[in-house]
Amino acid sequence: MTYTAQDLRSTATRAIQLMASGSEDEFAAVIHPDAINRESKAEPAACRGRGPSACYASALWLRSAFSDMRWDIHEVVVERDLVVLHTTAYGTHTGTFVVYDADARPAQAFPATGRSFAVTQTHWCRMADGLLIEHWANRDDIGQSTQLGWVPPTPVYIARMRLALRRARRNEK
Repeated sequence: MTYTAQDLRSTATRAIQLMASGSEDEFAAVIHPDAINRESKAEPAACRGRGPSACYASALWLRSAFSDMRWDIHEVVVERDLVVLHTTAYGTHTGTFVVYDADARPAQAFPATGRSFAVTQTHWCRMADGLLIEHWANRDDIGQSTQLGWVPPTPVYIARMRLALRRARRNEK
């Protein structure tokens, strides 16, 4: 079957928007069974696999730390099997955000600050059979970290980070 640029645009856009509130079944409708998220190297082990379940696990990981998430889509470019979305991501830091090392062990933990963020992101989506099969992104992580109060960290926040990391590591066992 041949997919139009509009079909690919709609599917890639939907995949990004599902990160905020989509179900696993909704992910299965837009994510290829062999899909890989190139951004998952700092995420929990469940996110590092392939297919809709791994992408859904990434969404759950983000949702555990950030409420009110959404992505405004500003521009979408489709070139053959590649869809690029220029977005602004929004959320509120209401849960501990845990970053993982190469062995999927908690490496850093950022306890909730209650602050909100709005940062630009560009999502690159390779498509196959009308579904998203590969994703990678360029994000303003420094802007997000600054808005959330992670950098520069206060001495009190550094202590809170250490306690949160200890809890995250204990919960992994």
